[in-house]
Amino acid sequence: MNINEINEKDKELIIEAKKIIEKLYETDKHHVGSALRTKTGKIITAVNVEAYVRRISICAEAVAIGKAISDGEKEFETIVSVRQPSAEEGNGEMKLVTPCGMCRELISDYCPDAYVIVPFENNIVKCRISELLPLKYSRE
Repeated sequence: MNINEINEKDKELIIEAKKIIEKLYETDKHHVGSALRTKTGKIITAVNVEAYVRRISICAEAVAIGKAISDGEKEFETIVSVRQPSAEEGNGEMKLVTPCGMCRELISDYCPDAYVIVPFENNIVKCRISELLPLKYSRE
């Protein structure tokens, strides 16, 4: 994997993801926050939408991408997500999380050259979505 160190803009994105989950966190409703930076520099934040029927839950990354597209922003530079642990899990410290497989497909579909900020070997790094999703699904 081609690992890149994060920069100040990336740190700002992590802070924004944390802010949205701090603002909107609800047990069993919203426990993941996501922030994406568009290629125009706009930051879009969102939380996951949890449902009791888990199959219909929507990931924070998907909500952020939907918000961006709805605002006319179609090209993304970088995306990051954080998770707020439940009270039963301990100290409540937010942690970076990697996108699930479906979100990797979605990010790649809309911006195949986007960066994703992820935890890796006790560090915070960024890599291209294509590196998190090798052998991506193709209709061809």
